[in-house]
Amino acid sequence: MEPGSTQGGNAAGPASSTNPLRAVASAVGAKASAIGAAALDPGLAEELGVRRNELARMEEQALREQESLRIRAAEMERRENALSDRERNLDRQTTELKQRKKVLLNELEKLTGLSSNEAKQVFVSEVEHEARQMAGLAVQRVEEETRRIADAKARSILAMVMGRLAGAVAGELTTKTISLPNDEMKGRIIGREGRNIRALEALTGVDIIVDETPETVTLSSFDGVRREIARITLERLIADGRIQPSTIEEFYETAKSEIGARILEYGREAELAVGLHGIPDEILEILGRLHFRTSYGQNVLAHLIEASRLAGLVAAELGASVETAKRATLLHDLGKAMSHEVEGNHADIGARLAHRYGESDAVVHAIESHHNEVAPRTVEAVIVQIADSLSGARPGARGEALEQYVGRMRDLEQIASRHAAVDRVAAMRAGREIRVIVDPGKVTDEDAAMISHEVARAIEREVDFPGRIKITVIRETRATEFAS
Repeated sequence: MEPGSTQGGNAAGPASSTNPLRAVASAVGAKASAIGAAALDPGLAEELGVRRNELARMEEQALREQESLRIRAAEMERRENALSDRERNLDRQTTELKQRKKVLLNELEKLTGLSSNEAKQVFVSEVEHEARQMAGLAVQRVEEETRRIADAKARSILAMVMGRLAGAVAGELTTKTISLPNDEMKGRIIGREGRNIRALEALTGVDIIVDETPETVTLSSFDGVRREIARITLERLIADGRIQPSTIEEFYETAKSEIGARILEYGREAELAVGLHGIPDEILEILGRLHFRTSYGQNVLAHLIEASRLAGLVAAELGASVETAKRATLLHDLGKAMSHEVEGNHADIGARLAHRYGESDAVVHAIESHHNEVAPRTVEAVIVQIADSLSGARPGARGEALEQYVGRMRDLEQIASRHAAVDRVAAMRAGREIRVIVDPGKVTDEDAAMISHEVARAIEREVDFPGRIKITVIRETRATEFAS
């Protein structure tokens, strides 16, 4: 046993220096041989053989795994070296690119004559210009869509309303012309040392103009009632032939009484014309005075009747109170009859008069808000504004003094000329349309849409005008050549 043990130990020594598993296997094999030789048991010998084979298989597997690990370690080392080389190359390339970028920027600044900050400003300007072009297209598209939708909705309400009403427009102005049978009558009207004409002007409060116009005398006054009383008085004096201070006073008192009765009748006729009832006589008398008042050449009472009918039709279409809308619209300019006697704007004066004589809060509110002095809070108040605008904006409804007309046309052209790219501006159709001709080299199609939008907004802010004004921007390019 001892020699066998010594021999097994010597055999295991060299193997353990190369592989621990091989050494273990050799030792186990040697031990098993010794035991087998000593015991000489067949069953034990067979079991030892099986274990020997299993240990040999495990040894081979361990060797394969060891070889695989060695190969993987070598591959990892190779990859690590490659990554290190790539990182060094990237650092070198980054440094070279930075240097190259500096060189290129310097060369670019020399070529363009711009610094980097100036180049940034140019870029920002280009981006801003592109954004303005996109905004111009968007504004044009939104305006067209909004206009199309609004027109479609408005036609359904207003087409029938406008077609059912044809109001007459009176032509009274601030003067009245009286025809004389002959020029001798002018001297009789003036009287000795002017006493007759002074008496007429003192009683009536009207300026009587006697000039070189043959067989004509002109009455001038902003108060239509006084002008009408003076007209009746003078016509009756001419027909009677007795022109002297005593008869002048007699005819004046008679004419004044007749006009007072006629004023109340005008108010009642207006009430009946729009289908209303129950308006106090005090309000009807004030309303009747508006028969002798004009606004932009439009008879105010005729305007109120026309607008009241429009308001009733619009209210019926919208499902609002027809009675309130018609009543408020008929009375919305009531303050104009007293505006020369009472301080304040006519909307506020009219609202106070309506409240004093027992009109409802809805009617009073619609009167005071019809020019947006007070923000409208009811549908009827908005309807009053709509009807007022429709009646005033109808072609032929109103006329303006020549000075006002020329001034408004000049203001419109000046506003449209503010843009640097505008060449010429023409106000057309009595100021209802403005044509703006721009330089095609400075303005694109998108810029043209923005210019029309800006001009429209500026006109809305700065000019008071009835109806709508159409702004057309014309951008035209022409090419001309001569053949010889």
